[in-house]
Amino acid sequence: MASFSVPRRAFWGDVRFLVGIALVALSIAGVWLIVSAFDDAVPTLQATRTITQGEVLTSNDFQVVDVGLGSLADDYLGPDDIPTGSIASRTLESGELVPSSAVTDADRSRSTTIVIQSSTGIPEGVEAGTVVEVWQAPPLDEGRSFDVPRILVADVIVHDVLDAEGVLADTGTQLEIVIDRADVADVLAAITGGAALSVVPAGVGS
Repeated sequence: MASFSVPRRAFWGDVRFLVGIALVALSIAGVWLIVSAFDDAVPTLQATRTITQGEVLTSNDFQVVDVGLGSLADDYLGPDDIPTGSIASRTLESGELVPSSAVTDADRSRSTTIVIQSSTGIPEGVEAGTVVEVWQAPPLDEGRSFDVPRILVADVIVHDVLDAEGVLADTGTQLEIVIDRADVADVLAAITGGAALSVVPAGVGS
C-alpha cells in the first residue's frame, strides 16, 4: 500500500506570516500613538499678528489652538496665563506659539517707544518687527550742511511704520521704534538738534 508524506511548509511562507503580524502590530501602535498625542493636546496661545517687543498684550492678539506639546507644555502660555498689563519681552511672529519667556510685566521693562523721522525714507522690507540701526548726520553751518553719518542707536525694533501727513509727507518717513530707555536722551537730543536721521536694516552699512 502506497504511503503519502505531508509536504513541509516552506520557510519563506513562515517568514511572510511573521512579517505580516509585525506590520499589523506596528500599525496598531502607530494609531495608539496618534490618539495619545491628540489626547495630550492642551489649549495654547498663538499670536495672530506680529507683536513687537514692549507692546502691551491683549486677548485680541491671540487665538487658542490645541497642541500636543508633551513635556514642553509648561513652557507655553494657555488662555488664562497672561496677567493684565503684560507686555512682550521680545518680538512674536504671526502664527508663533507664545512661550512664557516672551511675556513680562510692564513695570520690569527697560524699553519704550519713540517716533522718529527718517530723512531718506526706509528701505524695502522694513516693517513692524524688523531690527534696524538708526543713523544720524549732525548739522553743520547752522543746518546748511551735515556731518558724516554715524550710528546713533543700534539694534532697535520697528514697532510701526507711520504714514506722514501734510508737510512731513515730503520730507521723509516716520517710524515708531522700540528702544532701551537709556538711549532715549540721545535720540531726543539728535531730533531737537536738527540731525538728519536715517534707518538701515541691522547689519547693513555698519
